[in-house]
Formats: sequence, structure tokens, C-alpha cells
Amino acid sequence: MRLILYLGKGGVGKTTTAAATAVRAAELGYRTLVVSTDVAHSLADALDMPLGSAPTQLTERLWGQEINVLDEVREHWGELRTYLANVLRRKGVDDVAAEELAIIPGMEEVVSLLHIRRQAKRGTFDVVVVDAAPTGETVRLLTMPETFSWYAGRVMDWEPQTLKAARPLVKQLVPVSDMFATLERLTKGVEALRENLTDPEVSSYRLVINPERMVIKEAQRAATYLALFGYPVDGVVLNRVIPVEQAEGEFMRELARIQQGYRKLAYDLFQPLPIWEGPYYARDLAGIEDLSMVGHKLFGETDPVKIQFQGKTQEIVREGEEYIMRLPLPHVEIAKVSMTKRGDELFIEIGNFRRDMILPMALAERPARRAVFRNGVLEIRFGEPELLPLGATASDGL
Repeated sequence: MRLILYLGKGGVGKTTTAAATAVRAAELGYRTLVVSTDVAHSLADALDMPLGSAPTQLTERLWGQEINVLDEVREHWGELRTYLANVLRRKGVDDVAAEELAIIPGMEEVVSLLHIRRQAKRGTFDVVVVDAAPTGETVRLLTMPETFSWYAGRVMDWEPQTLKAARPLVKQLVPVSDMFATLERLTKGVEALRENLTDPEVSSYRLVINPERMVIKEAQRAATYLALFGYPVDGVVLNRVIPVEQAEGEFMRELARIQQGYRKLAYDLFQPLPIWEGPYYARDLAGIEDLSMVGHKLFGETDPVKIQFQGKTQEIVREGEEYIMRLPLPHVEIAKVSMTKRGDELFIEIGNFRRDMILPMALAERPARRAVFRNGVLEIRFGEPELLPLGATASDGL
């Protein structure tokens, strides 16, 4: 079973891309489910068919589903939410705030992914395509399942180890025993979910971008965090590219020219990942026929269900008090490395190659000490964090 998750900033065409991938997969003979995990669903609009909270069959091999996130939260987090909200009220938090604070940020996406994992375990489908945009909080939750125990323990003024030790002592108490059971079940479910989501033989993450500076930078940040936490990215969809030869009028020609600069930037930043390009269509796209056309345009003869890239696009490891970032750059010729760091951005030049890296927080506060390029891999060493005067910005050059 394959799980393909499309991530992207709102408005880049992520839902259409996910739906088009699913339609193409079904055409190739795969039993395919396309799922939306967004609270404000738009998948039914893209497919131009009504969808429910259970899989709805659309063609012989294609099903669609818009998960009812509120129902999933109630099922997985219901007892805990009620218990924690009551605790917060007793601590003086007003009713509305208590209800909101009783849900961990990112919980909606987590429970939606738990639902998708259940669908995958049943073996009904060969591939599940997910229209999803996990936040940083969601990625951290999936990376650290013990967050659930930590969160509940802090609210109740108990340490996680106290929760574990107290479990057999309160098994006769209700609703406390229900709370413990729910927390234990949820934590185990998230641990198993993370195993699936980080298995490159099962899951693939694909970034959807437009040829725009802010969109590309946000996707680059997402790619860095996915790589940091071990989620396998196997491709990028570059959407809404205006063909230069078809641009008419001064405005459209200038816009196409600007896009070409960002198009080149996307190829530089995301190599060695494969990039599939989709043109800017002059009309709204909806329905199976339109999505089939989009899928053919994007992937051509490529089977989108297959794993498109295996390997690490970047790696961050700790060595003593230093961190080392390794970037495979197989198509770059050996040359002198020039590097400048400003805050959470790292500017790298190797000959004619230039890359603007977005750093995770663990590296943003550390000075970049040394960079070497050998055997197609750029290796950057970051030293211990430096204490800066209030209002100062870190800037290093090499």
C-alpha cells in the first residue's frame, strides 16, 4: 500500500494536484482513494462530485473522501478533552478558552492521519492520496508521541512518569481511568502512524509550489523540517507556469520572464528531487475529465504511484558540541565554497551554483564555522550557540 501526501501553501493548486494524481493512478489500474484532511474542504469542488466522511466511489477504481475532522477529534480525544477542559475551568480559565486549550495544536491533522492509517490497514486500496498541509506543530507531534503524555501531565500538574505509575492505581476510577486508556491508545496509535509516515517504501511527501518567491521559500522550509524529522520527500510539483512562447502583451511577457527566474530557483533549491511542471490554465478545472488531463500533463508516461526519489535530500547530525548539515549536490562541480549566514538563512555559492537555505531553529542560533565540498556532498559545520546583544542579528561569512 502506498501513501502519497501533497503539501503546500494555500492557493498553489495542491487540491487539484492531489485529485489529478488520484485520477491518473486509477487510470493506471490502482484502487485509489483521495482524501482531504482540511476542515474547509475543497476536494469535492475539484472532483465536481459530492463527497462524505466515508469513501465515496467515483469511478471503477477511484474513491473520494472528506474526513469529518470534528468527529475524529471527538473519537480520539473526546474523554481527554472533557477532562482537561474541566481541569482548566477549575484553574480559573473561562469556558470557551478551556474548550480550545484542551486540544493540542495540530490535533486535527493528527487524528485525520490516524483515520487514513486505519483505511490503509484494511487493504481496500492500493494507494491513498492525501490533500494535506501539516503545520510545524503537527510535524512535532508526529515526531514526539510522548507530547500527549507531557501535555496531559502538565495540565494536571503530574509528570509523565507519574501518569504511568498512577495508571494501575486509578483503574477503578471513572472518568480518570477512561482518560488514561484514551491517552495510552492515542499515543500508541501515533507511534505506529509515525512508523508508516517515515517509511520510504510506504509514504512519499510531495511539495506543491508556484514560481513565486514566498511560496518557494515556505516550501523550502517545509522540506528542511521534513528531512530533519525523517519524512521522505520524493518530488516537487511546480504549478501555474506561464509558457513564455504563449505570453501575449507586455504585462504577460514580463510576468512570464519573472516566473522563469523563480522556475530556475526552484530547480536549484530542490535538486536532486524530480520536478513536474503544470501550466497556468486559463479556466477553472473541475471534474474527472479535467483532472485526467492535468494528470497526463504533469506526469506524462511516469507512474505517479511509484517512488520517484530515494535517498536524503539533506541530513543534520550532531558531533560533540557541533551540528553538521550535509547536502548532496551531485551535479555541482568542485569549486571554492563561499558561505554567508544571516539569522535563519544560509547563502551558499560553489562556482556558478548558488543556494539560499532556510535553517531549522537548532541551526539558526549557531554560527556556521566551515563548509567543504567533497564527493558531491556539501558539508557545513555549525558551532555552539553564540549569545548576541539584544536586537543584534547573527551574520557569519566564510
